[in-house]
Amino acid sequence: MLTAPHIHAMVIHFPIALIFVGFLSEIIALINKKQFFKNAAFYLLLLGSLGAIVAYVSGSYAGDGMTDGILQAPMELHEEAATITLWLAIVTALFRVALYYFKYNRTWTKWVGIILFAALVGWVARTGYLGGQLVFQHGAGIEL
Repeated sequence: MLTAPHIHAMVIHFPIALIFVGFLSEIIALINKKQFFKNAAFYLLLLGSLGAIVAYVSGSYAGDGMTDGILQAPMELHEEAATITLWLAIVTALFRVALYYFKYNRTWTKWVGIILFAALVGWVARTGYLGGQLVFQHGAGIEL
């Protein structure tokens, strides 16, 4: 039977992969200046941000009832990191959409976008690490 923790575990890996590969595409586009990689980074960021919203909602359901006792502190850390990751994904995606929509292409906007994307990748990694600790060190969502 599928439970909320199972669904969260299945859903969460998509935005992680999309955001990481999107950032890799961004770096490749920075080096070789090909439009394909710029477009790939843009669309992967958008898809990853949408996936982050789904992952956040599924994580909210998965965490229900796990906030007492020994899981409280690590669950709060993971939840705080997930909240920051979610908002950073939304801000980064909206920034890129605004630049695309208004066709505003300046050097400083490119670097702000890269810095936001890099910060997003860092927070995705932190959130994933804390989620992994919940499962592998504390047994959250594990049925014996």
